[in-house]
Amino acid sequence: MLDATGRSGAVMRGGRGGTKTLPLRGSAAPGETDEPAALVSAPIDVAAVDPAVRARARQIAGRLAVRRPRRDATERRGAGQLVSVPYRGGSDEIDLDATIAVLAEHPVPDDEDILVRERMRTTRSVVLLVDLSGSMRGERIKTAAATVGALAGELQHDALGIVAFWSDAAVLLNLGDEVQPMELLDAILRIPARGLTNVAFPLEIAAGQLARVPAREARVVLLSDCVHNAGPDPRPWAARLPRLDILLDATGEKDVDLGRELAARGRGTCRVIHGYRDVAPAVTEVFAAR
Repeated sequence: MLDATGRSGAVMRGGRGGTKTLPLRGSAAPGETDEPAALVSAPIDVAAVDPAVRARARQIAGRLAVRRPRRDATERRGAGQLVSVPYRGGSDEIDLDATIAVLAEHPVPDDEDILVRERMRTTRSVVLLVDLSGSMRGERIKTAAATVGALAGELQHDALGIVAFWSDAAVLLNLGDEVQPMELLDAILRIPARGLTNVAFPLEIAAGQLARVPAREARVVLLSDCVHNAGPDPRPWAARLPRLDILLDATGEKDVDLGRELAARGRGTCRVIHGYRDVAPAVTEVFAAR
């Protein structure tokens, strides 16, 4: 079976064996269960896409341009961390201290012995986890789809992975695959909101996708109400991630306490959103906080 992007793919689905309810200390979520996970084909429900909902989600995505950080006054070109590099004809800001140190050893310098200051941007690796459980119905689905479309557009030059989850989880975009923002938006809308919310499992998948990525370049963004009620305690998995930021949808049922604890365990931030208008400033803050 094809996945929600039209390519072959798979879903990790919790087993249907015996379960037990365990309290999550410090959380308002109902608890955790011992359901195992299995790899199965991804379901698609193309008929479930309402053209009006699709059009509205695309319209919202178009308005969710994430503002980039304001450039520093000394920045000449590029974006990212300001570092010293050999002169190659593209910068006019000489790093005097570093250059003097080189000239002490090479009194007759070559061009590359002159060091300049340039901004060098490292490609980020971002895994976006999108909650499509039953509690995320209605307006929340439009917000989720629009967020995926907007973020995919902003991050299409980075390495991006996208996982949709409920009590199961579907990989919609493997980390580093080609990004088609509006196709990903449509893919979210083709998966009907259903089931319970297993927050632990998508965190486990994200950890696997980022396993070979340097920690300084890797991060996970979770869009959810954080009402965890299926699968094991998600907090140990949050602690294993290089960084976990949470966009917590508070327009309905939610568990803000668990969201904040997961973000703290993942060395990230938890931003509470009350609709699609809050998404862009929240994401801007998330990516500025590094």
